[in-house]
Amino acid sequence: MSYRTGLSAGQAPASEPADAEDAAGEGNSRFIVSAQDGPHRDLPALLERHLAHPFRKPVLDYNRAALATALAAWRDWNPAAPLILDAGCGVGWSTLAIAAQYPDHFVLGVDQSLERLQRGKPLPLPENALLLRADLVDFWRLLAGEGIRLARHYNLYPNPWPKIGHLARRWHGHAVFPVWCELGGVLECRSNWQIYIAEMAFALSRLSGQPVAAEAYAVPSGGQPMTPFEKKYLASGHGLWRCVVDFAAVASDQTHAAANGLATGFSGFPASTVDQRQ
Repeated sequence: MSYRTGLSAGQAPASEPADAEDAAGEGNSRFIVSAQDGPHRDLPALLERHLAHPFRKPVLDYNRAALATALAAWRDWNPAAPLILDAGCGVGWSTLAIAAQYPDHFVLGVDQSLERLQRGKPLPLPENALLLRADLVDFWRLLAGEGIRLARHYNLYPNPWPKIGHLARRWHGHAVFPVWCELGGVLECRSNWQIYIAEMAFALSRLSGQPVAAEAYAVPSGGQPMTPFEKKYLASGHGLWRCVVDFAAVASDQTHAAANGLATGFSGFPASTVDQRQ
């Protein structure tokens, strides 16, 4: 098996979040500290605004090139294979695990950091996988613009942006979030911050028209952590949380009707747990 990436040294440098944590160490990960003590009260209104006003930010050329590389690799391997996106794949551990778990699927591991993607890997990627450097904000929209539907979509341990004022930087608060519905498939998000998953579950419920649960997550018996962050959080005694939704189970017109009927409260959360501060 050869180790393949779609990386180019000439691509524009990616900006790194200031609070991104290096997952190389083990057992010493800081617990997330936030003044926010429950789901953000502004999330329902923010979702409604993003659903009503499609995101129109211009797409950068290097992301168009990344998509062309991805589609060519997928079609060269097997154009009939279902597609999986490992969004924010980091060093690629999760991409490797997903490709092994779904050998008849093609797996794209996408991250904005060239340094993380080039970092030493535990094993070479199989032929049904590719690591690619791209900005997900553009890459998601480009996939949707091509009419591509994902079989599975992973968002594992994204930057939580825990400051109250950073709600719009979390994926469920970002203007690009509604495009996840267009991409379809089974989406899974994991985090070590319970509030992040509570908010994500709420947002996915509104987007899909289905009830989505925020649930505790444990690595299956005999299994291995899927990412260095997951390994480090477990070693540090953190609780892990996830939510899962199957967009394919909902007809497109029903999904958009449900998404556009946003309520203003958090179903399933007592009022006392909804953060009231700005």
